[in-house]
Amino acid sequence: MERNIAVESILQTPTAKREIEIVERKGVGHPDSVSDGIAESVSRALSRYYLKEYGKILHHNTDQVEVVGGQSAPQFGGGKVLEPTYILLSGRATTTVGKDRIPFKSIAIKATREFLNTNFKHLDLDSDVMIDCRIGHGSVDLTEIYDTSKLRANDTSFGVGFAPYTDTERLVYETERYLNGPALKSKLPAIGYDIKVMGFRQGGTINLTVAAAYVDKFVKDDPEYFSVKSELKELIAKNAAKVTNEPVKIFVNTADDENGKGTGHYLTVTGMSMENGDDGSVGRGNRVSGLITPYRPMSMEAAAGKNPVTHVGKLYNVLSNMIAQDIVKEHPGDVQEVHVRIVSQIGRRIDDPHVASIQVIYADNADQSKIKNNIRNLADDRLANIGNLTNLFVEGKVAVF
Repeated sequence: MERNIAVESILQTPTAKREIEIVERKGVGHPDSVSDGIAESVSRALSRYYLKEYGKILHHNTDQVEVVGGQSAPQFGGGKVLEPTYILLSGRATTTVGKDRIPFKSIAIKATREFLNTNFKHLDLDSDVMIDCRIGHGSVDLTEIYDTSKLRANDTSFGVGFAPYTDTERLVYETERYLNGPALKSKLPAIGYDIKVMGFRQGGTINLTVAAAYVDKFVKDDPEYFSVKSELKELIAKNAAKVTNEPVKIFVNTADDENGKGTGHYLTVTGMSMENGDDGSVGRGNRVSGLITPYRPMSMEAAAGKNPVTHVGKLYNVLSNMIAQDIVKEHPGDVQEVHVRIVSQIGRRIDDPHVASIQVIYADNADQSKIKNNIRNLADDRLANIGNLTNLFVEGKVAVF
């Protein structure tokens, strides 16, 4: 199969060498990430059930999850949740096969509870959340297009990827993962799960602004709150030194009132802001890269929860990033930056996109003519084996937010 893969050189300053760079990551406990995580967990659970019972993944898209914030009354030493967070599961799934009725709602609710229970230990699933499953049966047209033997795209869309990460991007990503990791939680149990990291680089200096929810029962008073904050900044700085050699300025919970009046603290009961009015939706947070990158090409596609077999909004976004990473890894020193965009047509084979556009920023002395063919071959190989992604999604080995 001869695929339409276009490789071109572009003349622009690589992101890492520009004067300004802005990067954001919403942590696993942010309401938008909670929505993404639930949507993907439900898709994986349905996929496993379909495979077990019918030998193939049936049509579904569970990418419509809404988190509607509850109400709480946090206070030093421990507060309480007043009204539960409402979680709406929506989307479409195959609900019957012949005379068999599939327990799709039970599967979806169980997957949601498992995701919440695994990731957020201060959340009481019996009283702090309400889970409402409104997933319905998929449309006939899309179900007919969804044929795993033909691997036809069930949407006209595009995916976007880039490589390599800049120091700012890596630092933002790794900072959130560190703050939500077991080592930090063990050392500072007062730090909750709703963490957002904003990176702003100007010249050679990276500024990190971190919003970190506290768990109120682990903080006895105002002085302890700020003592934890001071220790947190030190730990962030130590971790940053492992990621980058650039100077880093760190800011934590900048809305805090530090004049001793005891107001303006970021306190929560569960470690998550969704307990007190913050809402979330699938696709409103991190891109498939794990980041929000306004200085890079991005897709607005919500990848989490989309079916892992033929939905190009999921497959092409992940594959674009993989191709970009392959190219940079294969040509260190010769390729400074890569942008990949893959466009589908509904009904067209997913391994034969309408176009795979690859834009390359080469180093000054790179032999472009020699590299170009290899880049095309790398992309062609990934497209030819796109079906391998499905199992990776089902096994949870590919992150989509």
